[in-house]
Amino acid sequence: MDIQELNRTIIEEFRSNDGKVSGQFEGVPLLLVTTIGAKSGLSRTNPLAYFADDDRLLIIASYAGAPINPPWFYNLKANSVVEVEVGTERFKARAEVIGEPERTDIYEKVASAAAIFAEYQSKTTRTIPVIALQRLYE
Repeated sequence: MDIQELNRTIIEEFRSNDGKVSGQFEGVPLLLVTTIGAKSGLSRTNPLAYFADDDRLLIIASYAGAPINPPWFYNLKANSVVEVEVGTERFKARAEVIGEPERTDIYEKVASAAAIFAEYQSKTTRTIPVIALQRLYE
């Protein structure tokens, strides 16, 4: 199964099951983030693990340790207002790439809580971005 098909399956299950999924992501806090394509202008939705940090939600642009950032990362850099779905809640948020030294502090905490992120960092020489999603109140 390719990554787009896997994502489609996860998104469908997430939306039909109040934000919960089964399989390899069962019990993992997931959100859906919808970005606007930097080049295409099209809406793109991706399921991502997240970590709560006070009033922010943190997501990691790990791309499973690939040598490049995931496409959604470039989209949110071009258009920082995104749509977020957590559980049954949907809201707009501003995405901000976290700078150093906060990025390293957060990444170390995330990697100690979820070892897969330490594995992803070990697979690549790039610095894996950490992004804060801050809810926008309209």
